[in-house]
Amino acid sequence: MMDKKARLGRGLDALINSGNEGYTTGTSSNVVPVDSIETNPNQPRKTFDPDQLASLEESIRNHGVLQPLVVRQVDGKYQLIAGERRLRASRAAGLVSVPVHVVEFNDQEVVEAALVENIHRSDLNPIEKAQGFKEYLDRYQVTHDQLAKRLGMARTTITNLVALLELATEVQEAIRVCQITTGHAKVLKGITDKARQIQICKEIIAKGLSVHATESLTRQLPTEPSDASVNYTADLGEEKADHKTNHVRLLEEELCQKIGMRLEIKVKAKERGQIVLPFDNNDEFEKLCEFFKR
Repeated sequence: MMDKKARLGRGLDALINSGNEGYTTGTSSNVVPVDSIETNPNQPRKTFDPDQLASLEESIRNHGVLQPLVVRQVDGKYQLIAGERRLRASRAAGLVSVPVHVVEFNDQEVVEAALVENIHRSDLNPIEKAQGFKEYLDRYQVTHDQLAKRLGMARTTITNLVALLELATEVQEAIRVCQITTGHAKVLKGITDKARQIQICKEIIAKGLSVHATESLTRQLPTEPSDASVNYTADLGEEKADHKTNHVRLLEEELCQKIGMRLEIKVKAKERGQIVLPFDNNDEFEKLCEFFKR
């Protein structure tokens, strides 16, 4: 019988429709009061398009709820796992009850199911996806690779999205409202200075720059000093400067994606430098060791 983790990777429909292992399957006749359903506090989607909700509300008025919501029972009520837009539209349409599938999920599986339902939707913006992944990684202390296996997706997808949260807040907002793309964001990620990120982001928006044009623009920028790598030794009068170029920063990001962990290239004077591979726990250390044994 198929493992629940494997079914998560195939999507929420596979999880609901693959038999009765580990949960109770509802049918269209399973109808519960709308007021008995509480929303999921771990919903990755933070914003809901008013026009899409209005369209869905009209559809529900005319045809009803065609796809049951997915819920679990908690303290005598139902907690929503998947289908918040349908629930909102149903309430707006004045429905008093809706069809549901009732499943038996623990808290971690609820978060995973909410991610599965949303990650492949084109209207869920990259920042919301990144925040959903980051919250899961922090809450359950798993690696990017472990989460990728549970969701059945590429580890690099998770790593690249979570990396967006390291950008300046203003840049993240530009991604959220689709003023710039994740391609632009990848280029801006190579700029460590947040003020400079914001400046280039504004220029991208104002001039409608393509990703290629943005890359050309950043290559013309002077090398940024890194606060973490610049030290002044008063006694020796020696300046240790970081000579990292945008090319090195992009290379640094590619290596991070390949390894699936943090990595920093520190470039010093006279072609000297270091590659730093920090780890926070024994699991990450073992993962590094396994990577270099390949």
